[in-house]
Amino acid sequence: MKPAKAKMPRKPVIKKGSQSNLKDPVGVYCRVRPLSFPDQECCVEVVNSTTVQLHTPEGYRLNRNGDYKETQYSFKRVFGIHTTQKELFDVVASPLVDDLIHGKNGLLFTYGVTGSGKTHTMTGSPGYGGLLPRCLNMIFNSIGSFQAKRYVFKSNDRNSMEIQCEVDALLERQKREAMPVPKTPSNKRQADPEFADMINVQEFCKAEEIDEDSVYGVFVSYIEIYNNYIYDLLEEVQLDPIKPKLPQSKILREDKNHNMYVAGCTEVEVKSTEEAFEVFWRGQKKRRIANTHLNRESSRSHSVFSIKLVQAPLDADGDNVLQEKEQITISQLSLVDLAGSERTNRTKAEGNRLREAGNINQSLMTLRTCMEVLRENQTYGTNKMVPYRDSKLTHLFKNYFDGEGKVRMIVCVNPKAEDYEESLQVLRFAEVTQEVEVARPVDKAICGLTPGRRYRNLPRGGPVGDEPLVTEVILQSFPPLPPSKLLDINDEETLPKLIEALEKRHHLRQLMTEELNKQCMNFKALLKEFDSSLLNKENYIQEKLNEKEKLISGQKSEIERLEKKNKTLEYKIEVLEKTTTIYEEDKRNLQQELESQNQKLQRQFSDKRRLEARLQGMVTETSMKWQKECERRVAATQLEMQNKLWVKDEKLKQLKAIVTEPKPEKPERPSRERDRERILPRSVSPSPVPLSSNNIAQISTGQQLMSQPQLHRRSNSCSSISVASCISEWEQKLSPFSTPVNVTSLARHRQQEPGQSKTCIVSDRRRGMYWTEGREMVPTFNSEIGVEEDRCRRNTPIPVRHRRSRSAGSRWVDHKPASNVQTETVMQPHVPNAITVSVANEKALAKCEKYMLTHQELASDGEIQTKVIKGDVYKTRGGGQSVQFTDIETLKQESPTGVPLLLR
Repeated sequence: MKPAKAKMPRKPVIKKGSQSNLKDPVGVYCRVRPLSFPDQECCVEVVNSTTVQLHTPEGYRLNRNGDYKETQYSFKRVFGIHTTQKELFDVVASPLVDDLIHGKNGLLFTYGVTGSGKTHTMTGSPGYGGLLPRCLNMIFNSIGSFQAKRYVFKSNDRNSMEIQCEVDALLERQKREAMPVPKTPSNKRQADPEFADMINVQEFCKAEEIDEDSVYGVFVSYIEIYNNYIYDLLEEVQLDPIKPKLPQSKILREDKNHNMYVAGCTEVEVKSTEEAFEVFWRGQKKRRIANTHLNRESSRSHSVFSIKLVQAPLDADGDNVLQEKEQITISQLSLVDLAGSERTNRTKAEGNRLREAGNINQSLMTLRTCMEVLRENQTYGTNKMVPYRDSKLTHLFKNYFDGEGKVRMIVCVNPKAEDYEESLQVLRFAEVTQEVEVARPVDKAICGLTPGRRYRNLPRGGPVGDEPLVTEVILQSFPPLPPSKLLDINDEETLPKLIEALEKRHHLRQLMTEELNKQCMNFKALLKEFDSSLLNKENYIQEKLNEKEKLISGQKSEIERLEKKNKTLEYKIEVLEKTTTIYEEDKRNLQQELESQNQKLQRQFSDKRRLEARLQGMVTETSMKWQKECERRVAATQLEMQNKLWVKDEKLKQLKAIVTEPKPEKPERPSRERDRERILPRSVSPSPVPLSSNNIAQISTGQQLMSQPQLHRRSNSCSSISVASCISEWEQKLSPFSTPVNVTSLARHRQQEPGQSKTCIVSDRRRGMYWTEGREMVPTFNSEIGVEEDRCRRNTPIPVRHRRSRSAGSRWVDHKPASNVQTETVMQPHVPNAITVSVANEKALAKCEKYMLTHQELASDGEIQTKVIKGDVYKTRGGGQSVQFTDIETLKQESPTGVPLLLR
């Protein structure tokens, strides 16, 4: 017969008014294990049946305020150190088993730090069976007499079940028994002494209201999640001592109902508690455990033991399983033993242990993140995506949190003080988890068949109804017997009548026998004819079955080929995803490296521009220094030659005057008016002012006319002086002018921009200053060159300088020479409402009260240094302007070579 398939789990149609909108919070229970030693310090205290209190141990006792810190956490139920396994099972696991038998899913997992008693709670110890054996015991106590025969239910690779008829199941059993592979443990054999004490539960527990009109089948599977890879612990791997094969990891798939399952996972049908626990124990020996600093047998992986209960109703006669796949119900209970979270600095993990601890903590952190996002979405109405796919653990149980069954969590706590920080994090996570709500699962749909059909058609002791039996009808057709009582010894009528009646009956019996034989012969002929027709039909059906089997075998081979191709493509996709991840990581690294290189190039370009500006300033400064040095040397040489020429000329003039003067007579002093009007016929030598060669010609022309009368007066009044005294007197008078005053100030100036004359000097004794190269104002001597300051000179009083009122507001002359180098500093010299000039002039000074000169020079470190020289403008007695410098401000730019740069 064609097998029927079932969905896992089946989603019945939700009718209006159902309880699908109702939600239940995640049930979180807390169990505190006893201390290993009585003298250990305890940091966890059970306050009541729903509250525990966590207080800081001695090493961490003071908080920031210097007080003792105690925190209380509330749960649905708290189990103390004296709680038995039976009490824990009755409260936590028994309702989940009852829901499993009634077609609902359930998830139960233990959570806690390493060494807190999670495996003891789930599996148990000799004499103290845990939750897992007690769940199996309750299941088989409830459905023991209603189980279907082995292989009536058959699992497939698509997370569903198939139903086989009795004949196919019998053939399957014979086929399995003939195979040389190890047989599935029989339910009649005795339990292994290694775990017999764990499953020997004295208390009898059974679910209520079992559907007696259905048959049940139990399938178990056992997997572990190690380093975020899924491995099948029940998979039979042939041992190869030469080249052993490593276990292959399994992948998660999604069925047509969007439920997650492990593809290719081994599912074993079991018929008793002993058989189921023996299968579990066989997988438990393959589970990865290791010895750490905190736990001698620390679980290095998350284990998931799944109990799948298949339920199918009986047909209307109550004899066989109903061959309708819509009426099959599959429910599942997953018992999860999570690996304990741990800190590597306490476990002293290295190598593989360190990698395992990292993957364990990462998967537990993902579970915590999923709970927090679910809580946030339900509390604040947000629609954030829950990161189920970040871990295989959360991805596998995604359907439970979406409303496919009840979720229960047991938080195991070790009260010792050394686990204070880990216990604090565990209790915080558990308190947040119980705020997450899960949709309540709906009840299964009713099949619609009459209840009680299993026992209705069973044979009973008496006849059915009031219809007479066939023997009674036949006996009634015989003639009645005459009375056979002999009243007298000489009675001769009774016996003959009885013999006659018996003969009639015997004759009737013979007739009926002949008729029966004829009917039997006719029936045999009909049977032979029917047999022949039936044989023909069987041959025809067999031919059709052979054709169908060939077609099915071809389809199976095609399916296997497609599945292999699918696995190959999935493997390629996984490889491509890993390659894509590697390439994306390389791309991000290259982008970061490119950004760092761009920033480095920008810094180098900025340093290059700053260095170019510095070198340009140095070149300009050096060329200007050498040019000024050359000018100074030429001016000094010219001055020296002019001084020598002037001295010789004066000596010759005095000698000529001595030689040509008349005989001594009474000296007669001429009047001042006559001296002023008299003009000497000879020319006067140029004054030895220490200026540049271009400036000498301009100044000497203007000063020659001013010094002629006074020189003539000296020659008349001092005619009796000797030549030597005259020479020494002239040298003393000229000594202040022999010092190169302007050479020093000229050395501080920069080269003038092209197109302007190198020398622009305006000399006026009324102003008391001159302008050098259009850059600075240099005060000059107010005395006339070559004028004799004798006793008869008229003294002129110097007028007092009057400053302009400050209350009227100050205006500035911003003197910025055109040869200045443009800098890139953020701060720039700027004065609002100022008159900006590149060459100082009298017109601009007459309008302002303040003067500011921007001067640039090279600092000791080679950087360009800008100085702002400020001064006040005063009017002179001759009607001009003079500047008195009052303050200097310096602006300097430095390269941040010693400052670390933070690049992100």
